[in-house]
This record gives sequence, C-alpha cells and structure tokens, in this order.
Amino acid sequence: HAGLLDVSYALPGRHGLTMKRLFVLCGAAVAGGIAAAAAVAAWPVGTPPGSINLEGDVDRGAYLARASGCIACHTNFAAGGKPLAGGAALETPFGVFHPPNITTDPDAGIGDWTVQDFAKAVRQGISPEGEPYYPVFTYPFYARFTDQQIADLWAAFQTVVPVAEAAPAHEVTFPFDQRWGLKLWRAAYLQEPATDPVDGRGDLWNRGRELVRGAAHCGACHTDRNIAGARIVEAALAGSNDLPGGGKAPSIRSGTLKADGWTVSSLAYALRTGTTPSGDSFGGSMGEVVRQGTRFLTDTDRQAIATYLLDSEVGAATQTSATSTGTTTETN
Repeated sequence: HAGLLDVSYALPGRHGLTMKRLFVLCGAAVAGGIAAAAAVAAWPVGTPPGSINLEGDVDRGAYLARASGCIACHTNFAAGGKPLAGGAALETPFGVFHPPNITTDPDAGIGDWTVQDFAKAVRQGISPEGEPYYPVFTYPFYARFTDQQIADLWAAFQTVVPVAEAAPAHEVTFPFDQRWGLKLWRAAYLQEPATDPVDGRGDLWNRGRELVRGAAHCGACHTDRNIAGARIVEAALAGSNDLPGGGKAPSIRSGTLKADGWTVSSLAYALRTGTTPSGDSFGGSMGEVVRQGTRFLTDTDRQAIATYLLDSEVGAATQTSATSTGTTTETN
C-alpha cells in the first residue's frame, strides 16, 4: 500500500520514468505555457502613429464615413438608436459583439480621444490603451487611409452629438475573451488591403478598386471565412453563407454578376436605390448598406464600384498570398 502513495514508484513500461519526474515535466510544461502566454500578452502591438496636424474637412469626412459604413454599423436603427451611439448586436460563432458608441461623449464614446488615438484605432485596430480590437471591426480595410482622410474623418466625428450611454459589452466567452490572443491572429492573417492603382487600368476602374477593397469593405461580407474567422483568399468576393446572425451574401465576382444579368448601369442604380434588375429590392444587411451608405455616394463613385466589380481581377487566378490551408493574408 505504501508503494501506491510513493511518488518515486516507477510507471510500468517507462523504464525509469517516475511519478516525481512526470510531475516535474508537467509542471515545467504548464509553467512554460504560462510564460509564453504572458510574453504574448506583454508583446506590444501596432506602431505609434505620427503627428497629424492637417486641417480636416467635415464634408469630406462625412462622405468617407458613409462610404466606410460607420453610420450603418455604429447605429442601431431597428431599435431607434441615436446616430453612432452603438450598433445592433452581431452574433458570430465567437460570441456576440456590440459596435461601440463613437459619439463625442468623453465617457461612453470617443470624446476624450486624440486624433492620434483615432488614427491608430481606424488604421491599425488598436485602442488608445494599446489593446487590439476584434476583427469584427473592419479596420483592416482602412489601413491605407491617408493622414488627410483621417483628419477629415476626425473633423466630421467632432460634429456628432454626444450620447452618454455606453454600448453593451461584448458577450464573448473563454478563450475568445482573451484579447492577447488577437495578437497571434493579427500575426497570422493581417495585411493591408490591395488598393493601389493598377497600371493600364482607367481612373474609374481604379477608383472602384480602391473603394471595394478599401473603404466600402465589400469583402467583409461577400467572402467566406475559415475556422479562425479570417477571410479565405480563394473565396474572395465569392459570397458567404455565414454572416452574423445567420445571414447570407451572394457572390459579387464578375462572372457571377454577368451571368445574373447585371450591367454597370444596373448595378450602379441598385447601389443608389436598392432595386435589382428584376424589380426586387435588397434586403437584410445589403439593404442597410444602401440606405445608410451607397445611396449617399456620388454617381461617379457608384459607377466606379460597378465598373470594378464587373471587370474585377478577383477570382481570375489563385492569389499568391494563400497559405497551404487556403486562408487569407490579404483583405479583399
């Protein structure tokens, strides 16, 4: 009986591997795991933003905010919410996320932020406290906003009426509530969007590319995701059946749009009115995108988006940034 309680008792078939040694090894593994987690948690993320001393233009900023979906996401229209005081809940496999209050209230919103704080949040997805935001926030698409665009957005947000009521906290359980884990996600999947002009293409097509891949973040909904919630590069703009809340988004690749009878004029018209070539209307999240976003764009920008989507390079070839598991490192 004493042998059963003796930690030096040898395990069968282990040739000298004792319980004591096993405990030591397990303890070392646990300690190593804790140390690794602590190191990741302490690992600084992002880069300090430079000074932005440009004068912002309120009208340009308001236009960019519409194009970028800020109003649509951060306002709960269905519940009669006040502008930018917090959006409708987003139900995902990782938990329920609540878009925050981004009014000028200093406590519930972003009223105590600086323009540098704002720039880091928008372009890098990092809070003023240095914590990474969940990628349910579409910051990867805004990474190439210029200092002038940031200044314009900031000027526009300074005109928003403060609302002294914070949005609900995210409802996320372990392990997804551990924000330090987002640093690993960013290292694996985050890259800037490909919005640079393409030589040999016209200004209208390149403007459409800039909007689709950047501010308008079409790929956020119209691209399927992997188990980690990252967009799958081969599926860029090919549609998704797993939107928050169980919604779906169709393919908006050129071949599919053409096969469904879309033209540049009919797509640009739909982005203004929400009416499809068949006389139907956009519903769900796309209906909200039109009501709160694309209908406010200029005719030229809507035509640019349509021109690009109907002649897009997306899906024409396998993108070189795909990993062996078929996951994305590019935000399309």
